[in-house]
Amino acid sequence: MTDTLTHRNNNKETFVDDKAVSLYSGKGELSVDELPAEPPTQFVKSEAEKKLVRKINWTLLPFVGAIVFIQFVDKSTLSISAVLGIVQDTGLTGTQYSWLGSFFYLGFICFQIPNNYFIQKFSIKRYLGSLLFLWGIVMACTSLCTNFAQLAACRVLLGLFEAGTYPCLLIIINTVYRRSEQSAAYGFLWLSNGTGTMVGSACAYGISYINNANGIHSWRWPYIIWGALTVLFGIVTFFFLPDSSHSFMFRLTEEEKAIVEERSRDNAVVRVYEVKKHHMWEAVKEPRLWLICLSTLCNNLSTGGLVVFSTLLVQNFGFNHQESILMQIPSGAVSACFALLAVFVARKSGQLYLGAAVSTTISLVGVILLAALPNSSIKLLGYFLAWAMNGSAVILLTIVGANVTGYTKKLFYNASNMIFYTLGNFIGPLVMLDSEKPTYKTGMIIYCVANAAILIMLFIVRQIMARENKKRLANPAAAVDIKEDLTDQENKAFIYKL
Repeated sequence: MTDTLTHRNNNKETFVDDKAVSLYSGKGELSVDELPAEPPTQFVKSEAEKKLVRKINWTLLPFVGAIVFIQFVDKSTLSISAVLGIVQDTGLTGTQYSWLGSFFYLGFICFQIPNNYFIQKFSIKRYLGSLLFLWGIVMACTSLCTNFAQLAACRVLLGLFEAGTYPCLLIIINTVYRRSEQSAAYGFLWLSNGTGTMVGSACAYGISYINNANGIHSWRWPYIIWGALTVLFGIVTFFFLPDSSHSFMFRLTEEEKAIVEERSRDNAVVRVYEVKKHHMWEAVKEPRLWLICLSTLCNNLSTGGLVVFSTLLVQNFGFNHQESILMQIPSGAVSACFALLAVFVARKSGQLYLGAAVSTTISLVGVILLAALPNSSIKLLGYFLAWAMNGSAVILLTIVGANVTGYTKKLFYNASNMIFYTLGNFIGPLVMLDSEKPTYKTGMIIYCVANAAILIMLFIVRQIMARENKKRLANPAAAVDIKEDLTDQENKAFIYKL
């Protein structure tokens, strides 16, 4: 995490990503030696800052991991329930089951705009803790459902209350970590998704042996157990989540408070409570926003389909219902590994795009195998490879987190990205046509096209930022006070991470 350069202009400091600078050597572009500024020196963290980062990690990341874990388990419990009897008990058809997968995201998308407002107006830990508490109650109430209409209502409400999770966690990560550290933090966030799959599936496998305990069918028990645990997480989050870089949970010394101020200048995020409309208008006019959002939509088409149909797909490969649940454990591990791979490639190469390209290409190969291979256990290879889209998701979050400044603008980018994330997850299960089971060929073809589109769109995003970096490096601007809350367009000293 020492990939930051400092160059001085008018006795002020500007933090510049060294990998971004190095991109402009050769091929007719501006090299570092040609810059009219004083040659930069490499930034190296002090021992005090390293200690602070360790303290932040050990304090914040357990909250992040627990919240993401419980959210992923809660929303994916439907897939586990599909092989534990929910379809038979509630009289669901194949089409109704697909709609239940999508209804979650209907609530999710409806809440994104008000969620963006609430994040800026209220304490994040109080707000997120309240949401966790409410969706835990909805989760528990799902165990009481007896028909499609009741399940649909609970799925919409579950999506509504879960909608605030990622935007809240993203803005906390953006605020607390340096830009060079954020890809690793996002990697941990997505690693928690994989952990949720593994632990949730292992628990579901055990729960599958609870048959009519106390007169309660097996599929209802996961909703009761995870609902109660979510309520507990909500109470803990409400009081103790460290939601700012100055949180009492970090136990900052005077020296560390000074370091935090300097880190805030690097990540260019300072919390303000005023909603700045010109930040949103600036974002809307940027092609970069729409390309990133469409990439997120495409990436989550396969996510939505595979999460909802995961156990059914594996069962169609020739496994029984308990084995199909157990096979979700390696799929969670593979998902986590691909998230780590994307972070490793991006950090090792200094290229965010390369991390996304590797993950997206692997996922593309996976869905091609799912579409082309005969319906047998050999398709597990394609199924596991397809989960590489989680690596692409990590990089998409990092691109926004590291390259968008201005508090309202960053929130707007996050909210827009979440809307398209929701649309992708909403559409994904619907293209898995019941008439085509067990191959679901149409869905797999659509997922293939979506992965190819991601490669093209993110390359264009990279080139847009690279062109702007070239202009700024050729005419270095004086650094600004972070408290001015400028956007990345307004702050001409800001250098994009590619």
